[in-house]
Amino acid sequence: MTTQAHTGIAAPNVKLLIDGQLIDSQSSDWREVINPATQEVLARVPFATPAEVNAAVASAKDAFISWRKTAIGTRARIFLKYQQLIRENMQELAAILTAEQGKTLADAEGDVFRGLEVVEHAAAIGNLQLGELANNVASGVDTFTLRQPLGVCAGITPFNFPAMIPLWMFPMAIVTGNTFVLKPSEQDPMVTMRLAELALDAGIPAGVLNVVHGGAEVVDAICAHPDIKAVSFVGSTRVGTHVYNRASQSGKRVQCMMGAKNHAIVLPDAHKQQTLNNLVGAAFGAAGQRCMAVSVAILVGEAQQWLPELVEKAKALKVNAGAEPETDLGPVVSTSALERILSLIESGSQEGASLELDGRNPHVASYQKGNFIGPTLFSGVTPQMRIYREEIFGPVLCVMHANNLDEAIALINANPNGNGTAIFTRSGAAARHFQEEVNVGQVGINIPIPVPAPMFSFTGSRGSKLGDLGPYGKQVVQFYTQTKTVTERWFDENDVGGVNTTITLK
Repeated sequence: MTTQAHTGIAAPNVKLLIDGQLIDSQSSDWREVINPATQEVLARVPFATPAEVNAAVASAKDAFISWRKTAIGTRARIFLKYQQLIRENMQELAAILTAEQGKTLADAEGDVFRGLEVVEHAAAIGNLQLGELANNVASGVDTFTLRQPLGVCAGITPFNFPAMIPLWMFPMAIVTGNTFVLKPSEQDPMVTMRLAELALDAGIPAGVLNVVHGGAEVVDAICAHPDIKAVSFVGSTRVGTHVYNRASQSGKRVQCMMGAKNHAIVLPDAHKQQTLNNLVGAAFGAAGQRCMAVSVAILVGEAQQWLPELVEKAKALKVNAGAEPETDLGPVVSTSALERILSLIESGSQEGASLELDGRNPHVASYQKGNFIGPTLFSGVTPQMRIYREEIFGPVLCVMHANNLDEAIALINANPNGNGTAIFTRSGAAARHFQEEVNVGQVGINIPIPVPAPMFSFTGSRGSKLGDLGPYGKQVVQFYTQTKTVTERWFDENDVGGVNTTITLK
């Protein structure tokens, strides 16, 4: 068990959800859920035993027998109720999330809301899970397709969006007729469990949604379990590659959304103040702990002269505990995350980047033990530097320079990742050229974080994604369903017909 500061009050145990019941784990392996602003122990989370993981999967397998036959309207109405419950409990969910993850209350509400949008989309399943029909493809022959659920599916979610990303996964899996086993991050599982409780209150039957906690052993058990048909993952490239390889080798469908290095190009004709504001918000919001954060700004031509103003805007951001009013940046999630970010900042200075703004060791009154780091900005960054090659996942912005748009696009395309990118310009011609030539799955034009609305799918590419189909939207309906094609003919009782030895239908 990790050792952290204790308050003297016994921390509650985080439950498992198996077969519709919140139960205490019998595990001997527990971790502490730590408030990153105070180091207070909020709860103890169990690393589920193999028997508990198997029980969760068995419950989901049994529940699938009846759930897959549940009327689509019944499923939709459950998620209509669920979105209502999430809205009614938004402030409570945000408070839990801020306490265990660190982001500001406003950002925590945004975390919940972006997941809520997917729940609302799930309630429209009647229009999403449609098959196709071709009438009379041959004499008296019709062909049609059905989109049928797979069975037991599983999700493995990260610490940085403990509400949104679980809500990306299990609502769409369940509403399409599957059952689900969720493994949230062990660092901040409390808001996820509250969302699971609300899902039960909305009417999701026992066994349809199960939640287990744990680390690498539980992940491996999910990837290898023969009764799990599909696995969805969001997290680091290292773990995502392992999940993809292990689960796909076990015959499962897999989608893995992984690491990123997101660039924003700034052309000199861009709206200056809007662009600078957008860059600062996208680089430093959530303390940089977003897979879609802008971590590299490429200033093109005369836009390089905007660097001092960019630094001043970043310097003005307020660092404090997420629950405090007017906070712009909360703490990063853990002491180990802070140590890694500090190590990367040190490497940037050693490798020759210019440290324009040093956010290390900020003074945060009343929260001296917090995992705080302020906005940090490097200029003169090159592709060979560690701060460019690695995903920092902290409030650190790398500024690069390019002479023209094509040079900037070449920098982006040379990077192995392809999660998101953006351009700031007033030129429609430049924007169109950029969106056509850049090799990144999600493109923003004067929008720094181009995460699509739920009717579209999250379409990261290249090194940021493994698997063909993305989460939520139309693609995830395909991911969680199997297409079955039926070709049928009904004979007239008086039509005797004859023997046909060809492969054609007549």
